Amino acid sequence: MTVLQKAGLTQAEMAIIDNFSVFQNKSEQTGARSKAAREAAMTVFKQNGLPSRRTESWHYTDLKTQLVHIAPYRDNKADGKLATPLMRKNIVLGVVNGKAVCTSPSSDILFTTFGELLASGKTDLPQDFSADNIIAQLNTAFVSDGWQLDIPDNTSSERIIELQNIQNGAQSHVRFPVTMGRNAKMTVIERQIGDDEESFLSSVSDLDIADGAQVLWIIIRERGISSTELNQFTARLGKDAGLRLYIINAGSHLLRQEVNIDLNGSGANFRLRGINLLSGKTHADITMTVRHLAEAATSTEIIRNVVTDDVRGVFQGMIRVAQIAQKTDARMACNSLVLSDNAEFDTKPELEIFADDVTCGHGATVAEINHDHLFYLMARGIPQAQARAILVKAFVGELIEELDREDVEAALQAVLDHWLQMHI
Repeated sequence: MTVLQKAGLTQAEMAIIDNFSVFQNKSEQTGARSKAAREAAMTVFKQNGLPSRRTESWHYTDLKTQLVHIAPYRDNKADGKLATPLMRKNIVLGVVNGKAVCTSPSSDILFTTFGELLASGKTDLPQDFSADNIIAQLNTAFVSDGWQLDIPDNTSSERIIELQNIQNGAQSHVRFPVTMGRNAKMTVIERQIGDDEESFLSSVSDLDIADGAQVLWIIIRERGISSTELNQFTARLGKDAGLRLYIINAGSHLLRQEVNIDLNGSGANFRLRGINLLSGKTHADITMTVRHLAEAATSTEIIRNVVTDDVRGVFQGMIRVAQIAQKTDARMACNSLVLSDNAEFDTKPELEIFADDVTCGHGATVAEINHDHLFYLMARGIPQAQARAILVKAFVGELIEELDREDVEAALQAVLDHWLQMHI
């Protein structure tokens, strides 16, 4: 029995520690500051290990028992094959098997591979981690590449930035830091794609959105049945800044998607729309924290879940309103459509309010397909499977229609139609 086994670590925890030794020996990012940050992250991990249900924020996603095996770390080499862009004119920046790839240069957007920044010492990795921030710990310890985007002031482009994170087996750990200049306007589609080979991934997107800037960010996840993904999305909004975040989950075996938003400026607006399309033995967890830290900011979150087979889904939503954040308007709703007796969806909405002039609320519903509606469609000659698909599409489709951009709507409807064809 090894020393680590004696220490009570699980097989997955030991594999992560062993993989770190392999990564450190092969990594090209050897700058003193990044090396110190990686070692600090792994030190915290060794002290705390994977979170269990005893950790409040991980109560519904017990990684210590659910994460049984870790795909091995390999020194992957990108083959340069990106996926076909969702729209022909998209600016495509990819990470293929952990290595940055670009085929679509742009003159008005500044972008640099994160690997280059690490190697040159021009960026710093975080060195301060809470015990339960496992995604930041693992991503800091293992991150190898990604893309840094800098959108200049007053930039407004109709072209969409498409970030493709493609991983076929093994591991990858990437970062997408983004700086939005004042009054800039941009749409970003983040695609998480992979095959059915066992994989282990972490991805961190970190946005600084300056005063008056407007961002539409869409995460589309279509990974394979053996994928484990830990994803963290963090944004800080200035005065009158706006962020619309769409999350479409249509794949992965084990998923934790964290969303952390700070509304730092008055008049800032955050809107989250999440669609979980869950089948098989998927476990998907969206955990969100929105902090209102200035006056007259608004936030609305709507999560729609379609769960079938042996799925377990989770939505944890926390809205915190600071004392200074008077005239806050914050609303949150989670609606689930359960299509199987074995499926489960857990919802935990929370409000923490220290201001007295606010409008805040939350709600949750769980339902089955309405049999009267199903009968109505079938009585008009529509086969049962098609009728069920129509009702499911109506349940989630209205969130997509809010986009008010036909090309993006069509791309998301295609993802929805494909899932319905495969599972309904």
